[in-house]
Amino acid sequence: MSGSKARQEAIQAVTNYKPISAPLNFNETPANELYGSNVFSLKVMQDRLPKNIFKSLKRTIDRGEMLDPLAADVVAVAMKAWAVEKGATHYAHIFHPLTGITAEKHDSFLEPDGMGGAMPEFTGKALIQGEPDASSFPSGGIRNTFEARGYTAWDVTSPAYILENPNGTTLCIPTAFVSWTGEALDKKTPVLRSMKALNTQATRILKLFGHKDGVMVSATAGPEQEYFLIDRNFFFARPDLLNAGRTLFGAKPPKGQEFEDQYFGAIPERVLACMLETERELYKLGVPVKTRHNEVAPSQYEIAPIYENANVAADHQQILMLMLKRVASKYGLECLLHEKPFAGVNGSGKHLNWSLGNSAQGNLLEPGANPHDNAQFLVFCAAVIRAVHKYAPVLRAAVASASNDHRLGANEAPPAIISIFLGSQLADVFEQLKKGPATSSKQAGTLTVGVDTLPPLPKDAGDRNRTSPFAFTGNKFEFRAVASNQSISGPLVVLNTIVAESLDYIATKLEAATNGDASKLNGAVQTVLQEIATNHSAIIFNGDGYSEAWHKEAEKRGLPNYKTSVDALPALGAPEVAALFEKYKVLTKRELDSRTDIYLEQYCKTVRSESKLVVEIAKTLIYPASVRYQSELAAAAANLKAAGLTPCVETLTKVTDLINGLSKSITALEKTGEHHVEGLLNEAKHFCNDVLPAMAEVRKFADELESIVADDLWPLPTYQEMLFIK
Repeated sequence: MSGSKARQEAIQAVTNYKPISAPLNFNETPANELYGSNVFSLKVMQDRLPKNIFKSLKRTIDRGEMLDPLAADVVAVAMKAWAVEKGATHYAHIFHPLTGITAEKHDSFLEPDGMGGAMPEFTGKALIQGEPDASSFPSGGIRNTFEARGYTAWDVTSPAYILENPNGTTLCIPTAFVSWTGEALDKKTPVLRSMKALNTQATRILKLFGHKDGVMVSATAGPEQEYFLIDRNFFFARPDLLNAGRTLFGAKPPKGQEFEDQYFGAIPERVLACMLETERELYKLGVPVKTRHNEVAPSQYEIAPIYENANVAADHQQILMLMLKRVASKYGLECLLHEKPFAGVNGSGKHLNWSLGNSAQGNLLEPGANPHDNAQFLVFCAAVIRAVHKYAPVLRAAVASASNDHRLGANEAPPAIISIFLGSQLADVFEQLKKGPATSSKQAGTLTVGVDTLPPLPKDAGDRNRTSPFAFTGNKFEFRAVASNQSISGPLVVLNTIVAESLDYIATKLEAATNGDASKLNGAVQTVLQEIATNHSAIIFNGDGYSEAWHKEAEKRGLPNYKTSVDALPALGAPEVAALFEKYKVLTKRELDSRTDIYLEQYCKTVRSESKLVVEIAKTLIYPASVRYQSELAAAAANLKAAGLTPCVETLTKVTDLINGLSKSITALEKTGEHHVEGLLNEAKHFCNDVLPAMAEVRKFADELESIVADDLWPLPTYQEMLFIK
């Protein structure tokens, strides 16, 4: 691997790497004292706010009650004092526009005092509402380009926090982002609306089971985050990684992940140092990260948090992605969050662990030791099964993107067919329910390892299934099709809303059947459970989701198989989907239609920019390097012939053929990319069906040339360099 001069310098920089900053003094402050130190938490509020204001605010957070506007000024004064003590000079309303990124507008606390000086000021009005310019954010036709006004509104249920910078700190206030007409221009507003809908319907079910305390039911989430770390020298030497987040070229290395020696292996020292600092920064912000480990592909890793309320988890997930990238650069690393940055090895997902519960009854998807006897659990579980079966196309659309299309259905990711894995214990219970009341549950038992020094281990009643896109994993459902670079807000909105609809359906049935008579509840529950188990069992599949047999079986069952985002996104435009979101006041039809247009447009923009990159890199880097090698081979052949020897021209012939193929494929891609198609959906279909295959054709010739062209001429860092030099 001698490589070109640029690659040699990159390799030298990697091998001679020294940390940019001094090691952290990790003994200075214990992690438990660090945790939440930069968060305006309930404890901080309790210490700094008058009792009546704190109680009012806590009722809003715990029970979803209307925020008292009179409390805002008091909270603002306390929040400002706390932030200034921590060195803050500015505050920022943090919001999540439909670009999928985190956006922020910073304003200074300082106000001139009229005497030549300035004082820090922060009012309740400034806390509650901000006004960023909305004109340059995607709106899908909700607002005209010339209509610039947009508002951010304080989300009191997600705590404010201090974001540190080497030169100062900023008070960050989580907010929703809406248009001048009050329509959602962001990802948070629908999450909050969907949580309200879920609480309303879940509370109806709990009342039927005798729980009338009024404690708010919340969706909870714990998203696992997969990502790659590579040296920044390689990153900046790859225009495709820099601009598209994934490699558009790259020959398969001699060694990939087939040895299975990366998964849960020892974490490289530099990577572990980066992880440790990332975790410390996240601890300060109250992000409850719990797990870290090597993932399957070389240079791939995972970080996973503990459960939180869904909207807070969504906010924290955005912070986590930001912090991963920010800290990585300090260690000379680049964090890649694209779903498939390297072809031929595992891509990255964001497994969204989802459940619902409250402080009184706990996790409502906790089955207990005998699920067949736990009627309340079975009702909530059945509601999820019915929801996923009825609205599978919407769930698939919720994870649709040009980047996730490279991952879904591949060997490390679930297929595009939405199905539910229940595990042997619950699957058996629901099979019993088809015929009548369930009378037994498979028991967990213990596992004997066969080594005297090791104790018997508790054994779960069911196994896990990595091939399922939607799997029950003990006391939660894991939605494994979510994309690694995606906000979890979209999938949360869909999950919360479709489950709310199912709970509404069940509650209406049970209320009608019991008519206030609690003695009739058990019989009514059995009737509803039997109906759902019978009518919606097609969505339950405990086998190998990768197998061809499952694809055929899924088709027989009538389960949709939307292999691309272009296939999936039109599902959002179905009349029954618009009716669903409007009924529960989560998204109006206009808001929903705007999202369909935005996501189709983003798909087109992504593939268009990638196709232009393919042309540019192929023309300016790969083609010239290949021609230089061709010239060397031709000169060598001519010299041998002049010396009276018979040259071997096999390699020259092959290189020439590949160069000709590369040139023709570039021309074909340019022509295809310039083809204009009327209508957004038709344009997306063109990019999916015509442009992507044309890009793959260019790559086919380029990658084969990479395996032949002299290493000192090849201009791009290779897969074996990027993935294995750490």
